[in-house]
Amino acid sequence: MENRFVNIHTHRPQADELTISTRGLHPWEAERTEWPASEAFADVQAVGEIGLDWARPVDRVRQTDLLRMQLRSAEQLGKPVVLHCVRAFEPLMRVLEEYRLRAVIFHGFIGSPEQAAHALKRGYYLSFGERSLRSPRTAEVLRTMPADRLFLETDESETPIAEIYRRAAGLRDTTPGELGRVVRENYKRIFEQ
Repeated sequence: MENRFVNIHTHRPQADELTISTRGLHPWEAERTEWPASEAFADVQAVGEIGLDWARPVDRVRQTDLLRMQLRSAEQLGKPVVLHCVRAFEPLMRVLEEYRLRAVIFHGFIGSPEQAAHALKRGYYLSFGERSLRSPRTAEVLRTMPADRLFLETDESETPIAEIYRRAAGLRDTTPGELGRVVRENYKRIFEQ
């Protein structure tokens, strides 16, 4: 494990990466007729990718209800959550206040420094990927945020995780190896205790 990069959210896991197992209903699926019971999440490391997406034509009440159901399950089972958030940061933060969660990871974070500060103040984690690195304001968040709240990911990108680490390390004025060590510590704190 010590030489592998953590890829906290990927649709293309590779043998040389350290990934997590997740299960959850994405907000785009909120209009499904059946939602999973809490037991459906028992055999995974985290509940995700779940959240809110106000950019999609999916009923917002249904999205919020689905999110709450999955957050309740995560809370009951003591599981971290991996969040999808598009144009719904404040509503999502209000819902999160209702739960005591083991850990909260905003995947593919693309937000303002103010949003990042709000999430970090609550002890949440931010994960950055290919699209995050293209946004100057988000790259600035990555450059300046505390390392103990940081994750990196490939999500759906074909860019190798080692390249994401190389670029993130450049922004943070460190080496990919040192950044990898810090992110592994974050992983251990959440998933190995």
